[in-house]
Amino acid sequence: MLEQKVDSGRLSDLRDGLMAWLPARLRRGVAVVPVVRLSGVIGAVTPLRPGMTLAGVARTLERAFSTRNAKAVALLINSPGGSPVQSRQIYLRIRQLAAEKQLPVLAFVEDVAASGGYMIACAGDEIFCDPSSILGSIGVVGGSFGFQELIKKIGIERRLYTAGEHKAMLDPFLPEDRHDVARLKAIQREIHAIFIALVKESRGSRLKGGDGVLFSGEYWAGDTSISLGLADAIGDLRSTLRARYGEKVEMPLIAPARGMLSGLFGRRSAGADAAGSLDGIAGLPEGLISALESRAIWAKFGF
Repeated sequence: MLEQKVDSGRLSDLRDGLMAWLPARLRRGVAVVPVVRLSGVIGAVTPLRPGMTLAGVARTLERAFSTRNAKAVALLINSPGGSPVQSRQIYLRIRQLAAEKQLPVLAFVEDVAASGGYMIACAGDEIFCDPSSILGSIGVVGGSFGFQELIKKIGIERRLYTAGEHKAMLDPFLPEDRHDVARLKAIQREIHAIFIALVKESRGSRLKGGDGVLFSGEYWAGDTSISLGLADAIGDLRSTLRARYGEKVEMPLIAPARGMLSGLFGRRSAGADAAGSLDGIAGLPEGLISALESRAIWAKFGF
């Protein structure tokens, strides 16, 4: 009997010793809240340079929700919006994983959670922000240019061949047609209604403003957003999680996996090789357009 007690004590000491070598988030009794950063313009900025998409963040989200000992999942959001489809797809995946793993989701807004960025923030059971954060812009926008007078002045003739009465709708080299504009606005209203329904379902009775204010496309700073029910409280990630889960809470940042083949299919790092340099030169016009598009979207919110 004494020998069994000694063996048991040794096993306990061995177990404790091994546990000391494990990362804190793998030890029993340690609260863990994995953190996922969701930042940037959502969807395709230009055809060859996608921004944040479901395909790009799905695996990271799955890893976060599968983290051992997780008490919740935290989202760090900094996005001026973009594609309504990708925004909603990311929102849905977060809510699906939260239901499957039975974990609460805490969303923390950094500079901006506007338009599609706010849609993603609505995936949080609670939304926290900084007093200077920008939230809202619950609306739909689309834009184009009219070049028909310019091409006349420089002697260019537009030749366009289509099958389908409305295939060339809103072509920037043709005069604007009011019927085409009416069709576009009808589509925008439909998408706007989907956005409004999502916000109402997510925020529920916490919304305090009228529809004419909340869903006008306007955006607000942190305190006003809270008063309107678009956010729940002022709070930063570290302070909020420590107050809720204890001073020793672990907050591992779940970054996208970078395997051996990622360099072949992803963006090249600077100074890779001569061929990479040539690729970079060839991609300068596309990169410039991408940078200008992104800059214009961020600039709308003063960033």
